[in-house]
Amino acid sequence: MCYNCRVSSIECIPNVSEGRRADVIAIVVAAIRAVPGIRLLDQSADADHHRSVFTMVGDATALKAAVLELFAAAIPMIDLRRHRGAHPRIGAVDVVPFVPLGDTPLAACAALAREVGRAVADRFGVPVYLYEAAADDPDRRRLEELRRGQFERLSERMDDAAGRPDFGPSAPHPSAGACAVGARGPLIAWNVNLATPDHDAAREIARQVRESTGGLPCVKALGVWLADRHVAQVSMNLTDYRTTSLATVMARIRAEAARLGVGIAGSELIGLIPEGALEAVDLDQLGLPRFPDDQILERRLEG
Repeated sequence: MCYNCRVSSIECIPNVSEGRRADVIAIVVAAIRAVPGIRLLDQSADADHHRSVFTMVGDATALKAAVLELFAAAIPMIDLRRHRGAHPRIGAVDVVPFVPLGDTPLAACAALAREVGRAVADRFGVPVYLYEAAADDPDRRRLEELRRGQFERLSERMDDAAGRPDFGPSAPHPSAGACAVGARGPLIAWNVNLATPDHDAAREIARQVRESTGGLPCVKALGVWLADRHVAQVSMNLTDYRTTSLATVMARIRAEAARLGVGIAGSELIGLIPEGALEAVDLDQLGLPRFPDDQILERRLEG
């Protein structure tokens, strides 16, 4: 699965467990930008989720170098023993997915994920789990399973042979935890804010929407509380917009919210989105009336 791009390349979207300290985020950005052959297409930070997402493109050699530089910058500055945020996490650098662009096959991204995962473990002593297309064990394909129990339960997970990482020590890094490195198709990170501070309402809507509890195919969802904004949020990943569109998801959320007597305050996209996901979509209905064109992946790649 790939986007319509003019050249063969790979997209990488590392998620880092820091969304509040602008100076730390700036150092990570500088580390990425210093690597030859890398284009940093997008960055976003969220204080409530306490998380930053970076979108970069390049060839396999450049991306491997950029990920290693990102780890070198982030690990000394992020201590998960003092980290609290709305988003689940197991690592200071929590997840590193590789996504094919142009005519790059997914198998090439899976091979790169394994190479990078081994290099991260060897250089930094951070345990690495492989997920999605990079995973050898089908039970490890789902990222949410790897994050179950989060950083605080990593030691317990690794005490069990079934929970040992694919690379690195069988104990968490003291401050940086572990990391999930994988290969996958396009994913849309999308959050819907409710017009209520009722966390239970967000959890119930998420339960009705996500595939794992009988909801919509290719939808992952959590109900979270945003303290800074004083609202509840349905935080989602859409793993195949061709199977389940944004419009279909929002229709279900609106129906479930109405059932609970809750309004929709709006929504937000995290990172970039494929242009095809916006075809025949009413942005007002999605709560995205001021959606910027430069948040479309293909527009950034052309820039």
